[in-house]
Amino acid sequence: MNDKTTPPPKAIALRYEGQGAPRVVAKGSGEVAKHILAVAAEHGIPLHTDPQLLLLLSRLELGDEIPENLYIAVAQIIAFAYFVSGKTPPPHGG
Repeated sequence: MNDKTTPPPKAIALRYEGQGAPRVVAKGSGEVAKHILAVAAEHGIPLHTDPQLLLLLSRLELGDEIPENLYIAVAQIIAFAYFVSGKTPPPHGG
């Protein structure tokens, strides 16, 4: 009964290498989203749920850098991901 009203899962993966802005490296809904989430879990990549940010990021194409107006939101997520995984961010290039 609830299956008809439940939208398919959606997921977006970002990659940040310490220089420039993070880039969209994977995105999709339904089975593709499930696969993205499974790969993230397999590699111990922390997940973050934010429907509004997902909507904004879903407008980007694969390989696109995130726009400047999303830097702060994404930086907070990246900082959190480093914190929960016990890692240190790469040195800032410049």
